[in-house]
Amino acid sequence: MKVAFFSAKSYDKSSFDQLKPNFGHQFSYFEAKLDQDTVYLAHGYDAICTFVNDHLDEKVLKKLSELKVKNVVLRCAGYNQVDLKYAESLGIRICRVPAYSPEAVAEHALALLMTVVRKTHKAYNRVRENNFSLEGLIGINIYKQTVGVIGTGAIGSTFCKIMLGMGCRVLAVDQYENEDIKKLGVTYVNLDELFDQSTIISLHCPLTPETKHLINSKRLEQMQTGIAIINTSRGGLIETKAVIRALKKKKVGYLGIDVYEQEEDLFFQDLSEEILQDEDIARLMTFPNVLITGHQAFLTREALHQIALTTLTNLNELESGMPLTNEVIFQKS
Repeated sequence: MKVAFFSAKSYDKSSFDQLKPNFGHQFSYFEAKLDQDTVYLAHGYDAICTFVNDHLDEKVLKKLSELKVKNVVLRCAGYNQVDLKYAESLGIRICRVPAYSPEAVAEHALALLMTVVRKTHKAYNRVRENNFSLEGLIGINIYKQTVGVIGTGAIGSTFCKIMLGMGCRVLAVDQYENEDIKKLGVTYVNLDELFDQSTIISLHCPLTPETKHLINSKRLEQMQTGIAIINTSRGGLIETKAVIRALKKKKVGYLGIDVYEQEEDLFFQDLSEEILQDEDIARLMTFPNVLITGHQAFLTREALHQIALTTLTNLNELESGMPLTNEVIFQKS
């Protein structure tokens, strides 16, 4: 297949170029994000490969259909950026990478948590300036904390195991309970119980209409004062303005995020020479107890290898007419 590869970065090219000789597909790498202005780049291709912030809305999908592009491979697990119902009506098939390295994301969630509660990011900057003072660097133990995990798929379950290993009490919420982690000591509760009892909350659920702004003003009021919130899932799970208010009131004691609800115009770009126009993220960055990374939780050698391997396998199945292992279809309610 001839594949137009959108939002291409150097690490994407490297991981795909290592494997593609074994599969025979031809790639054209485009740095541009897929949207209604760049979709024309897909002309003459059999398939497109896209990432989390590429647009696959009605306008883009309609143009893809006009260009006779009927195959889309997402090199990510999430698909909230895709209008699945409209894609199905056009006969466009969508495949994703449902799991690449749960450990990569779960370990990054731990890194965010450990960094923000032990203030190692602040200590690092101090020491580089020959400031060895410990003033203002008091942290908290993770040991024996009550950790609430929302979403216990592959990543959430892995994070639960890490927290159990650190001696924490782990509560979880999910529509489907994982019996394996229950045997290890995870207790499933409802959302109200989780928000009431947790001292640390980590988000590992998909973004859906039901979970959008799951963390909002009402929910924040339920939480314990000084709560630590970690999000490596989807930015839209947190209502940004509400969490800013909670940080100002010291209701939220620590916030570590690798995703942000307005990230598509910011993340994966070097904006160091530009004036930041997003006032919410600019405000978040002023808090000393907030740590932000730019959607890098997935970024390990192991994860990139698995993403490339699964994506190339998805292309093989699309080309050959085989049953699609990782197809995403519209679920009728």
